[in-house]
Amino acid sequence: MSLSGIVGSMLAAAAIAQPAPGGAVAETATRERRRTPVVEVFEQTRDAVVNIAATQVVEMDSRFGWLEQFFNMPAPGRRPQRYERTNLGSGFILHPDGYIITNGHVAARAARLKIVFADGVEHEAEPVAIDETHDLAVLRVADLGNRPAIRLGRSDDLMIGESVIAIGNPLGYQHTVTAGIISATDRTIKLSEDVSYEGLIQTDTSINPGNSGGPLLNILGEVIGINTAIRGDAQNIGFAIPVDFLRKLLPEMLSIEHRKRLEIGLRLSWRGQPTIVEASGPAAAAGVEAGDLLLGLNGKPVVSDVDFYIRLQAISEDDRLGLELQRGGQRVTATIVPKSIPIPDGAELLRQKFGLTVRLLTQEQARQLDVDGRLLITAVERGSPAARAGFAPGLIIFQIGKHFPTDLDDVGLLLEKVKRGDKVTFNVYEVQRMFIRALTGSLVAR
Repeated sequence: MSLSGIVGSMLAAAAIAQPAPGGAVAETATRERRRTPVVEVFEQTRDAVVNIAATQVVEMDSRFGWLEQFFNMPAPGRRPQRYERTNLGSGFILHPDGYIITNGHVAARAARLKIVFADGVEHEAEPVAIDETHDLAVLRVADLGNRPAIRLGRSDDLMIGESVIAIGNPLGYQHTVTAGIISATDRTIKLSEDVSYEGLIQTDTSINPGNSGGPLLNILGEVIGINTAIRGDAQNIGFAIPVDFLRKLLPEMLSIEHRKRLEIGLRLSWRGQPTIVEASGPAAAAGVEAGDLLLGLNGKPVVSDVDFYIRLQAISEDDRLGLELQRGGQRVTATIVPKSIPIPDGAELLRQKFGLTVRLLTQEQARQLDVDGRLLITAVERGSPAARAGFAPGLIIFQIGKHFPTDLDDVGLLLEKVKRGDKVTFNVYEVQRMFIRALTGSLVAR
């Protein structure tokens, strides 16, 4: 080929390589055509979805030393073998004040909870409330930063075949997005002889270990479910807790009556505008009425019932709650003075309801024994529920129901609503000559 022919070929190739006029615009237009609702939902919500690493301390060998100091037994000179196990889960930001929703089984019994955001920033979290019965938990991060909360939708109008999206941390692959449809509603799954979940959403969206606690979203980017379980013996059968369950449980989980022992006397509607559905105690004394629309709290607007309950978490006994209300088209104000609720006597409730007399081990004694429980049973009433169940002096209570009380105030809070005939599970340590073992017993309150 001649030199002129080679040059001509090069020029022709260069001409082909040059983008056509308007090429960038065409590429942008093509990219926009590829944008699906799944892409938009992910971009809209990714910063509100978190990955969770829950570290538990697992005890492998229950043989203990230091027994002679407390139980007049020879010490075998061996301590329990413990190691840390980290379970992965997911969650989402409920409120800009740092509140996060996840599954109860993700957070329960975790010694440490680490939250990882979409930008890789990590924070320690603390549990606010854990409801293992309904498999839901509320966590809090002290410094959320400028991150958005996610919108809660509704789950009473779901359509079979409706498109849904899951974002989570399956098998440690952070912020994985999968899409599918709603396969069915009102499903029941049985996890064990005593535990089953009802009313669940079934979806074929790919859900794997680590997705637990993450959001199931509709194409508007609203949470319609909290991913909770899969069928391990099947493919593409996953389950989510309907968001309406969460909305109904949040007032109890965030109750300052229980958490701070402060009575307010307000209950709001959980759908639509924040409307007063119950006013009692201090709220009724302040002139608040059922049917009032709640517009503001202490000079700031209230946008939802969740916003109201979370903002109450910061109040103390000395605070006053200034409410702005709308009643019959008129704006009115009210000032609520919180009322302190005394903590019931935990030791007395144990004696009255179950026939148990206990004393509190010191922190040093519990540390030397290397046990979590600090409630030592010193006497058991003859013929009592505890006696009939085989409880005896020397046992150490470390768990009551789903909770791990550390003092008698905790016990009082746990038992104050237990009624005659209620069955309560106690987990205890039994001290043997060469080891300590954990035992479980159910007591019926008298």
